Amino acid sequence: MFGFSRIVSALAALPLAVVVGAGVAGAEGLKIGFSQVTLQSPFYVQLKNGAEAAAEAGGDTLIFLDANGDVSKQNNDIQDLITQGVDAIIINPVNPDAVVPSLEAATAAGIPVITVDRSINGEGVTAHIGRDNKKMGALVGEALVERLKADGVEGAKIIEIQGDAGGAVMMDRRDGFHAALEGSGHTIVEGPYAEYIRANAVVAMQDLLQAHIDVKVVYAHNDDMALGALQVLQESGRDDVLIAGVDGLSEALSVMEAGGNYIATTLNDPQYLGDVTIQVAREAAAGKKVPGFVDAGTTLVTPENVGEFPHDALFAEYRPEVLAR
Repeated sequence: MFGFSRIVSALAALPLAVVVGAGVAGAEGLKIGFSQVTLQSPFYVQLKNGAEAAAEAGGDTLIFLDANGDVSKQNNDIQDLITQGVDAIIINPVNPDAVVPSLEAATAAGIPVITVDRSINGEGVTAHIGRDNKKMGALVGEALVERLKADGVEGAKIIEIQGDAGGAVMMDRRDGFHAALEGSGHTIVEGPYAEYIRANAVVAMQDLLQAHIDVKVVYAHNDDMALGALQVLQESGRDDVLIAGVDGLSEALSVMEAGGNYIATTLNDPQYLGDVTIQVAREAAAGKKVPGFVDAGTTLVTPENVGEFPHDALFAEYRPEVLAR
């Protein structure tokens, strides 16, 4: 199968500033800025694609800037968007604290700020668009507990491959999962931070498997890392270890559908997240009242219901009605 690393590398090689809809925006079209944390992840590539498509469909201009994981670059990018006089700024922050000065500068300029996926620890954000990551972790944890019970497994050792150190999404997916396992009698081994990248998880799992030969379950904070762990387990002949992730990566659903040990994920359709974010930014730029938090929705996927969700695109589709019409 064509590797995600190649897909992301090819997309990331594109120019970092992308203007969408400039040719179709009419006199009433808005100019919306989008400062994103990185494109070194399939999820964020699809988030960008969803936002671009929604902006173009609405006749708006989207100015997209990739911070490439660099806080200084992100602050400079946001200042550039302010200088350009955009009507709204969308921020997917590298760090929830380090971009606060940029948030303050945008609000001082009268520009509404919308955060997506990752929040900012500061005053002045007009709305946050995301999903309940604690719920995601909890749903996966509950499914694992149920499966282990059905299999008659007690006192299982569960390796957790984590996202990014200090990240709000990482902490929520960790905390929700831990809460679901509380009192179950199973043990969680907190593995390293693999930054949501499959290649990093492969290296981490190689070391973890040697240190924890008695592992029964691997839970990763996204499906890309879970699939990396699964690769190592398969290469090591460990078909006795259960796997679970988060995000609803279509490859994970296909693996689940084919049978085997991939037993749970939760949906996190990034293109829909981008679509909803543009809709909210458009309303905020027009001076309309918008909710402080818009939950784009999630649900659990297991081998029992995997066939219910379309998964022909990079991520499985899940688009509940979340905005009042």
